[in-house]
Amino acid sequence: MSKADNMLTILWLLRSGKRVTAQQLADKLEIHVRTVYRCIDSLCASGAPIIADAGPNGGYRLYGEFVDSPLLFDSEEQKALVHASVFAKEAGYPFTDALVRAVEKLKRYTNDEQLEWINRHSGGLAVIQTPTNAKERELLRLLEDAAAEGVSLNMAYSKGSPETNAACRVLDPYGIVHWKGIWYVVGYCHTRQAIRSFRADRIVRLEPANTRFERPAAFSARDFLLRSLLPDSLDAEKLIAVRLRGHEHALNELCRHWLFGHALIEREVPGEAVFNLGEQSLKTYVPYFLLPYGKSLEIVEPRMLIERMTEVTRGMQEHYEAMRNKADQPQNIGKDGRDRE
Repeated sequence: MSKADNMLTILWLLRSGKRVTAQQLADKLEIHVRTVYRCIDSLCASGAPIIADAGPNGGYRLYGEFVDSPLLFDSEEQKALVHASVFAKEAGYPFTDALVRAVEKLKRYTNDEQLEWINRHSGGLAVIQTPTNAKERELLRLLEDAAAEGVSLNMAYSKGSPETNAACRVLDPYGIVHWKGIWYVVGYCHTRQAIRSFRADRIVRLEPANTRFERPAAFSARDFLLRSLLPDSLDAEKLIAVRLRGHEHALNELCRHWLFGHALIEREVPGEAVFNLGEQSLKTYVPYFLLPYGKSLEIVEPRMLIERMTEVTRGMQEHYEAMRNKADQPQNIGKDGRDRE
């Protein structure tokens, strides 16, 4: 038998829950005991929880809960894992190499019929995302490892270009978050003495610091980022009901927007939707989110949002009129092709 067959047989033999010696396994498989040791080492490296007990009554056994768990995935579970890998890879998942190996291992230990079924379903799913370069994926690996191990990092971070203007700070990374095609790290910034979020694509350099940290209990990097991107939108002391009326397809699209989807409180009346949003966000962010929907949506309430939309659209009109007037003016171009105005 091949090494893979020997490893699988050893796992099935250990599922009995009883201790089995290396010699007993060798006799059962009709292989040398050293081959058993190599198979056991490979199984442990693959994540199988094999426990070795020393002494006269010792031997190998599987961890109790693993004995009762299935060793194989059914077809639906296999399909779900392959589909999940497609999403992860396209999102710039930092451990793509390990993910590819896991999927290949999954396919390797299936029969021809199962493999054909997996390939047929995996070929019908595609994801389009902005690609993540190799440098950023390496930074994400360092951030995830540091977050798991509680290791502080020296981070050089640039808010723009050039990278030579990057500021250095010590960061306790609590977690990484993927949002709208961009990776963020959320953690405690020793410079600001507060929890902050940083874009991974703006990190110039990461190095381990000589300190460690404990992540706050029940802290969610996802929730922190969600609320820090648009402050006073979901957690404001004064929330205002925003009632919109319009075409069903427009309302459905709006409800899929990350902010409005979290703020939705009523969607019972056909052609209407009600959201609870912070007063400050209605004066700043919300009007710009509503602009792309044009005349397909009508603001029923509050009046302040209608007035703010009027101000925003008037400002945009003045901006483009000024742009048009500038374009209509004759240009004084010199012999070198430069504008002389």
